[in-house]
Amino acid sequence: MTTVVESSGLPADAYSAKCPTRQVLDHIAGKWTVLVVDSLLHGTMRYTDLSRRIEGVSQKMLTQTLRGLEADGFITRTVHPTIPPRVEYDLTALGRSLAEPIAALRQWTETHINEIERARAAVASKTG
Repeated sequence: MTTVVESSGLPADAYSAKCPTRQVLDHIAGKWTVLVVDSLLHGTMRYTDLSRRIEGVSQKMLTQTLRGLEADGFITRTVHPTIPPRVEYDLTALGRSLAEPIAALRQWTETHINEIERARAAVASKTG
């Protein structure tokens, strides 16, 4: 059964440049999205916790990623009325539905990294 995009009435098709599924696929396939969602699988986290957990992500990219995930309904952002305000991020049910494919992707890369590095080295030795 084909899913129909409610906003357009057209079938969902990630290969179509006009289909909103393309934007969602681009978003959830991004490295920062994968790492944020995978981190939040372990429970609610604050911005600083995510920043420490995900080495190399800039403040700008983490903020953009979190905003995008919230806009797409994958995470919730809860502001606690304290001074200073405490902000926490958590996965929604929709975000948790990404858990299995994202965890599998991370695990696959960790399992096959040596094969990939050997292939890269072999190509590099042929080209230069």
